[in-house]
Amino acid sequence: MPTTGPVVDPAALPLERKVSLLSGRDFWSTAPLADAGIPSLVLTDGPHGIRRQDVAAADHLGFHASWPSTCFPPAVAVASSWDPEVAARVGAAIGREARALGVHVVLGPGLNIKRSPLCGRNFEYYSEDPLLSGVLGAAHVRELQAQGVGVSVKHFAVHNQETDRMRVSAEVDERTLREIYLPAFERVVTEARPVMVMTSYNRVNGVPMSQHHRLLADVLRGEWGFEGVVVSDWGGVYDRVAALVAGLDLQMPGPSDANDAKVEQAVRDGKVAEAVVDTGVRRVAALARSLATSDAVAGTAGIPEEEHHALARELAAEGVVLLKNGADVLPLRANSRIAVIGEVAARPLYQGGGSSRINATRADSALEAMRDVGESVRHARGFTTDDACGDGDGVSVELLGEAVGIAADSDVAVVFVAGNGDTEGRDRETLDLPAEQIELIRAVAAAAPRTVVVVSGGGVVSLEGWHDDVDAIVEGWLLGQGGGHAISDVLFGVVNPSGHLAETIPLRLQDTPVYTNFPGEAGHVRYGEGVMVGYRHYETVERAVRYPFGHGLSYTTFATTGMTVEATGDDTATARVTVTNTGDRAGRHVVQAYVATTAGPVRRPARELRAFAKVSLAPGETRVVELALERRAFAYYDVENSRWTVAAGEYRIQIGESAARIVAERSVTLPGDASTKELSLDSSFGEWLGHPVLGPLLRETMAAGMSEERRRASELNSDMIHHVVSVPVRQLLNFPGIELAEQDLVRMLESTR
Repeated sequence: MPTTGPVVDPAALPLERKVSLLSGRDFWSTAPLADAGIPSLVLTDGPHGIRRQDVAAADHLGFHASWPSTCFPPAVAVASSWDPEVAARVGAAIGREARALGVHVVLGPGLNIKRSPLCGRNFEYYSEDPLLSGVLGAAHVRELQAQGVGVSVKHFAVHNQETDRMRVSAEVDERTLREIYLPAFERVVTEARPVMVMTSYNRVNGVPMSQHHRLLADVLRGEWGFEGVVVSDWGGVYDRVAALVAGLDLQMPGPSDANDAKVEQAVRDGKVAEAVVDTGVRRVAALARSLATSDAVAGTAGIPEEEHHALARELAAEGVVLLKNGADVLPLRANSRIAVIGEVAARPLYQGGGSSRINATRADSALEAMRDVGESVRHARGFTTDDACGDGDGVSVELLGEAVGIAADSDVAVVFVAGNGDTEGRDRETLDLPAEQIELIRAVAAAAPRTVVVVSGGGVVSLEGWHDDVDAIVEGWLLGQGGGHAISDVLFGVVNPSGHLAETIPLRLQDTPVYTNFPGEAGHVRYGEGVMVGYRHYETVERAVRYPFGHGLSYTTFATTGMTVEATGDDTATARVTVTNTGDRAGRHVVQAYVATTAGPVRRPARELRAFAKVSLAPGETRVVELALERRAFAYYDVENSRWTVAAGEYRIQIGESAARIVAERSVTLPGDASTKELSLDSSFGEWLGHPVLGPLLRETMAAGMSEERRRASELNSDMIHHVVSVPVRQLLNFPGIELAEQDLVRMLESTR
């Protein structure tokens, strides 16, 4: 889409024309100014495919049809691969399809943290861990934009639920914000340079994100150096003038004549400087010119359906997680008598609902894929979510009887079940599978010689009530349109499973760290668990889970030996381990490096993921894996000084098969950051005593003002010190017997500056 007029400085345009560029032309495109050389951009939903709609049939929630495109594995599956290359290949393929469909900016990926397993949109997000989310998100963005298409990462920030999502205020402290909810965005913005960042609907500490000046102007642009366009989520602007001042450039959808008029009036009244409008206009114009004139975007090659479907199948298999494999029932043998049970096997559940719903070019059935391999594969529906059930309580006696019958006459039964619907706009109410599916699993397990359960869904479900009744469990997530063949490939061992959990599977919903706070009440949700999100909580409080973060089995085995850790600076280190494939199959192994410490004045989680790598090994092959641990691997966010700080002390580097199973550990002592905390009269007596300069001065001054008898008495009375150690020194002056004056304290402070 080349420009159609001379390229002019948009700031030279009349005010009303400039303001018109700051909201959409329609539901999916930006406003052009052809005579100023500013073309229109087409924005459309991702994040796991292209949902390109005609403007006349546009809607944000996916109710209306969109053009056919490939539905790649959603983020829930990509994250379980623990492989940046998988994320990169998804991003690159989506970029190619965006070009073919005339899309300039893809909305996604979603970088929000899986705070609660009940969040209805978790299938669009990567993980409960910010490092894993950030690394995968950066790979996706980098490769998608390499195709000449822009990316808008979302939803910035602290958007972790669908309940009351347009209004709820996330009440979160600064350390938690910095350590959990912002790092994935920070990594993607600073490393992959997306052209857009989309604000979330919710408020953060009472301020709507679309007008959150501190997070948009100070953090996103100031600290992270973001130079692109900040766009609203669709319908997510509450006060257009306040949002513009805060740094939100583009309001979508459009047109928005009423809001344009408010901006124009605010400028004419002197409430907003015209330079603020000019800044936003320059950003939007620069992006439109850079993307809409790109030869890559102008491509018309079309979607390579066969190639991309094969890619979707290949990448989906990387995200399958083998949770349990008792008696090595998997992989299946082709000559076994196999009973496939469950409607989901024949009618695949491969994506969630809402704005990310893709009109897939096709969708693989696991049943048909298994019939292509197995010599004897029979199917029974087992349950249905569509028809009225025979006995009125959600269970069809006829369907259940058919399933049990073929299960009993098989070598192994494979039961396909699905969690409750995952969709934008609604959070789940329970972790449990529907009751009829649990009854089906237990009935089949009682009848079949061996039972395998394949679970589909956008997030974890409870495995309780039937886990111990079955031999093997495969976490099949939502895998995109190639998921049916991907599941079959894993079940039959065509692909060796290498997925690992990117989120914890708890024993009970009540065990989750957010149980008493999610989804909030009266318009507020309190992030009372702080940094103890997901596995950080379970490991710190030693709470048992069904399967921990990072867990995943294989059809081969791996051994980790020869761990070393070397400090490479005052606040960096490198860990090395030797990994050997000790089995008889080629496989892929995830090396997970966690850091554990008690250094510093803040409560730290028992361990935190700080590096990871996925390696491919042939049977008997050995490889040395090196993991760089940069400064942030050891840092906490110091809220008093508004900075990242590495405390001096010991740090244990742990290599885990999961967050709960550590197989190697070495320690390193780091000098950390020099203490430069500036004290004041409001600092505590203990903080003054602990200061290398003020401590001796304070002791000397206090001692000088005491009689010998009182000095001996105070030295003997250690309880007195404990009693006043937390008292601010200013208030200490009010205690009788304290021989100090405020001018003495001020003089001591000045001597250190």
